[in-house]
Amino acid sequence: MSERVAEAFRAARAEGRRAVIPYLTAGYPSPEAFVEVATRLARRADLLEVGLPYSDPLGDGPTIQRASEQALRQGVRTAAVLEMVRALRERTRVPILLMTYVNPVLAWGGARFFEAFAGAGVDGVILPDLPPDEDPALVAAARRAGLATVFLLAPTSTEARIQTVVRHTSGFVYAVSVTGVTGARARLPEEVGALVRRIKAHTELPVAVGFGVSNEATARQAAAAADGVVVGSALVRALEAGEDPLTVLEAVRRGAAKPV
Repeated sequence: MSERVAEAFRAARAEGRRAVIPYLTAGYPSPEAFVEVATRLARRADLLEVGLPYSDPLGDGPTIQRASEQALRQGVRTAAVLEMVRALRERTRVPILLMTYVNPVLAWGGARFFEAFAGAGVDGVILPDLPPDEDPALVAAARRAGLATVFLLAPTSTEARIQTVVRHTSGFVYAVSVTGVTGARARLPEEVGALVRRIKAHTELPVAVGFGVSNEATARQAAAAADGVVVGSALVRALEAGEDPLTVLEAVRRGAAKPV
């Protein structure tokens, strides 16, 4: 299934644009609404990132934290997310990446967790709080289940750190545009291009930029250097405001299609 991730980037590149990756929190604003919204967004996406609600999401800003809290209050747990992913997979062939912190994985047991989500139709897993070299057995368990393993690199990552992380990464590398948490921003730091170039010096994997992409301008800025753009908080914020997140996604698509 991880091959489907690579194919999504190749297909976008063949069309002369960058891959677009929307993020949604599973179970927000409700389990039923999540599946409906995710299905709509998937029709205009190259890959789809699904966040597992977690009570201590250190990498997420206030918008996604609120979405996680609401989902958890509604009783959304790992087993429920599994069912939502299964329902979503029946509706779309777009590659699905599960974004989860490492504690929920360990609570289920790595092999059991990864095999369950692979069986439900997940293509890869994003683990933002796992230094992959500190638990290579867990990374290997995900690979054995057929999942791409995606890890994050930040502007503060050293060359040695980049080399280490890309050795454990498959599918694509997730470049964090800022040192901080997720959240919509008016403009990305100028250094994001340099970060992508530093990563690309160590790997041939596609690089996607996330954290701060929220509109056409920020997507265009990210797309100038990267192979893909991730938009999350701006979509969740639109849902929170009762607006159509597809409007945000279309703006990001325009930016991704016309890099600077």
